[in-house]
Amino acid sequence: MLNLINSIVERAKADRQRIVLPEGTEERTLKAANQILTDEVADLILLGNPDEIHAAATKWGLGNIGKATIIDPTNHAKKEEYTQLLFEIRKSKGLTIEDARKLVENPLYLGCLIIKNGDADGQLAGAKNTTGDVLRPALQIIKTTPGITVVSGAMLLLTHAPEFGKNGLLVMGDVAVTPVPDAAQMAQIAVCTAQTAKAVAGIEEPKVAMLSFSTKGSAKHEVVDKVIEAVKLAKELDPNLQVDGELQADAALVPEIGASKAPGSTIAGHANVLIVPSLEVGNISYKLVQRLGHAEAIGPILQGIARPVNDLSRGCSIEDVYRMIAITANQAIAAKKHV
Repeated sequence: MLNLINSIVERAKADRQRIVLPEGTEERTLKAANQILTDEVADLILLGNPDEIHAAATKWGLGNIGKATIIDPTNHAKKEEYTQLLFEIRKSKGLTIEDARKLVENPLYLGCLIIKNGDADGQLAGAKNTTGDVLRPALQIIKTTPGITVVSGAMLLLTHAPEFGKNGLLVMGDVAVTPVPDAAQMAQIAVCTAQTAKAVAGIEEPKVAMLSFSTKGSAKHEVVDKVIEAVKLAKELDPNLQVDGELQADAALVPEIGASKAPGSTIAGHANVLIVPSLEVGNISYKLVQRLGHAEAIGPILQGIARPVNDLSRGCSIEDVYRMIAITANQAIAAKKHV
């Protein structure tokens, strides 16, 4: 667990990214930001009233907040530039210049405009905003990665079973966003989750299992057909992707069962990335593994957006914020390589 977090942090330090924190006056965010700046993990842009931010930093003894770039959403040098940018992006949807002037003062919109304009590399929010509020401006302004139409969430699962995945580390998707993906969406989720496994989990060779209650035709059902179709589409979307399905979870993870149920498959029994057929399955699965297996679950890590925008739980800890800033930085490094 510690090794994974350390490697994520070290990768971020080696190629420092500019990460926007729209909730610049929120206590946990500020405390995590101070530690990020102390450790030189990322360059931070804090959005909020500068006087409030400095007063809070003094109150909590955060001596390095001054190293961040602090932008007041209501009054800064690029306000008109970002207003025009937002207007151009959204005018076809009926947005007026007056509406753009108001929205650009919303830190969640401003953060995405800063990224769209090339002035930052990623964003993290959600300590005091809902997932919907965090995602809406990201999808309107930054939009999805070319070739991808669906946003999804991956979970890193650090289990106590080193024989599975990468020394017990597995990546699962989608656990956060799309309730019932169709075959095309499921294929996209597979490609994006494999990218997250590489960029964040350090899994150099993602082996992707598309999960079902059937292995290679052992059961017939329309939901099984969806998974079979998703495998075909995933291979078309990324010809280099190592993917197979449909596989039951035991066939995906256990070499003997994989060899028995799916002979000849290079993924069965060796999977380190698990793609579930619905959000219901993903959410239930990771929580069972987390609670019954005492696994550490890190995420969800949002994927499919052209530049990384991540969402915190409103119950997050300072450590959660710190980790997610480092994870967002790792995604930003990978996104630049794919351009």
